[in-house]
Amino acid sequence: MKFKFLTPILAIVSLACSQPKSNQNNSIPEFSTADRMLTVFSTAKDTDLHLTKTGQYKFGKASQPTESEVSIFVNPNVEFQTFLGIGAAITDASAEVFAKLPTEKQDELVKAYFGKEGIDYSLLRTTIHSCDFSNGSYTYVEEGDKELNTFSIEHDEKYRIPMIKRAIEGAGGSLLTYASPWSPPAFMKGKKDMLKGGSLLPQYYQSWANYYAKFIKEYEKEGIPIWGVTIQNEPMATQTWESCIYTAEEERDFLKNYLGPTLEKQGLGDKNIVVWDHNRDLINHRANTIFDDKEAAKYAWGTGFHWYETWTGGDPKFENVAKVQEAYPDKKLLFTEGCNEAFDSDKYQYWPNAERYGESMINDFNNGTVGWTDWNILLDENGGPNHVGNFCFAPVHGNTKTGELIYTPSYYYIGHFSKFIKPGAKRISTVSSRSNLLSTSFLNLDGKMVTVVMNKSDLKITYKLDVESGVVELEILPRSMQTLVY
Repeated sequence: MKFKFLTPILAIVSLACSQPKSNQNNSIPEFSTADRMLTVFSTAKDTDLHLTKTGQYKFGKASQPTESEVSIFVNPNVEFQTFLGIGAAITDASAEVFAKLPTEKQDELVKAYFGKEGIDYSLLRTTIHSCDFSNGSYTYVEEGDKELNTFSIEHDEKYRIPMIKRAIEGAGGSLLTYASPWSPPAFMKGKKDMLKGGSLLPQYYQSWANYYAKFIKEYEKEGIPIWGVTIQNEPMATQTWESCIYTAEEERDFLKNYLGPTLEKQGLGDKNIVVWDHNRDLINHRANTIFDDKEAAKYAWGTGFHWYETWTGGDPKFENVAKVQEAYPDKKLLFTEGCNEAFDSDKYQYWPNAERYGESMINDFNNGTVGWTDWNILLDENGGPNHVGNFCFAPVHGNTKTGELIYTPSYYYIGHFSKFIKPGAKRISTVSSRSNLLSTSFLNLDGKMVTVVMNKSDLKITYKLDVESGVVELEILPRSMQTLVY
């Protein structure tokens, strides 16, 4: 599968979905199907369809649906959460692979992810010092420096910061960026290294809170505004790589007594703090513990979560996300990480990898999530580099030997959302009459409606899109994704 970059079709999509500047700060206008045309963009297994324009239709007059019909019902009068954005993480691994690519391939990658002619990412995650997707463990201070007198982000200035700056430029000069730590420095945990869990020692709570503040200030000196931070990546996982354990009570108290007050005192009270940053299975316990404490909750923007609860063979706990939204409607939900594990270069085009993205994104948005962040934006031909051998897939791989970029189906499935749904959009009530079609809808600030439809079955399905008094009959191929813009 090759990425047909800057094709006329994608140029048409870019024009169709660009948001007029004059409307960016206005409320969303009322929606009506009157005189509206609907355009379909498709990606399908075993075809050449990759975000390809596959049809244009006019709405007809709706009538009472029958029991034999498959329908998707969209109600523009019922609005839910405001969309924040979609994006991915620039890790040390991503930045090092990027630096090894030929200049023209670097330019292509930036446009493919962040350009209007690409899939138009608007969200970015990065790490606070090292993670497993680094060439080794490192921090920003010398060993034992509790006062942080030696704090320096010089390590990041070689690869990571330049790539982030390229991404911001490619996105038009603005990219919502947040950061996550995988472990405090080893001495703050009383360990010889940052790997294999351990916990932050109480005597270093203030020093570690100061560390976040210094990171934010140093990155912003580099011209990279930081929207916020998560407290700890995967705080209940003792990993072979950088990791640190927080019980729910420990994370609550660190937020309440140290991180929140410290950012506030240092003029960083506008930064958003995201709790949990781990899987859906235990998300409710963490949210209950932190948000039921008013002093802690006042510092928390919301809850971050991952999808790796399926590692143990369980089903995705989408309903757990909905229960957090139901219990704490004033707190936001952000998908902070997901990727396909167990890298195998023979499976670049393995379709279920893409379908995992589609299923998760539709369900997460329908359960209240405001933003969705993929893991590594780029990895090499080995699924790395990774200093503990935890090799994974990315939507795009760069072959550092040949300079080739390899686009996987996941790239296109993510693009069915990120290219068309714009920050500030409102999710709209959407229901499918049959379980073999998944769907979600958003109304953009420019008045355009976007409905994403996914068919995981091996059957071609004819269905009707029913919106207010209008209806369009459509067909979706087996194992495919459609975006409907109207």
